[in-house]
Amino acid sequence: MKTKRIVITGGPGSGKTALITYLEKEGYAVMHEISRDVIVEAKKEGIDQLFLEKPILFSEKLLEGRLKQFHEEKNCTAPILFYDRGMPDVMAYMDFMDIHYPEFFSETCLENKYDEIFVLPPWEDIYEQDNERYESFEQAEKIFHFLKNGYEKYGYKIHEVPVGTIKERVQFIITTINSITI
Repeated sequence: MKTKRIVITGGPGSGKTALITYLEKEGYAVMHEISRDVIVEAKKEGIDQLFLEKPILFSEKLLEGRLKQFHEEKNCTAPILFYDRGMPDVMAYMDFMDIHYPEFFSETCLENKYDEIFVLPPWEDIYEQDNERYESFEQAEKIFHFLKNGYEKYGYKIHEVPVGTIKERVQFIITTINSITI
């Protein structure tokens, strides 16, 4: 049986990381978000905001890392593998910033397809800015729309996860996955 690749995405501060952490504690296989690692590594090299200063380089590093995560499915024996963001997120953020990027970005997304996409909407009650999250809540709302449009551009049907407790959100995701497989 092939492992299903399931992306959890959404704008900054929508609860993705908490949801992925919960899924992992419940025994699900997960791939964690890598953008903070890329940001921290750039800061060690003296670049304060890599995405803002060198957006194509930052995006190439993200795409490369997410493509590597995508192929990790081959080593996964679990029926479901959850990803905290997918490759189309990279282009959605560049589209949001109106940054033109090489065609290989889109080609990579078209050649490597996930099974299902779940997007978390902006949620002001839980939104917090920090050293790596520089976007305002208003920007997070715009990014949400770019993410939805970005995944749809690559032919995905989007499942929007309702606001609620982590357990309620996980139940929605699992129920939706099970209804698709039946």
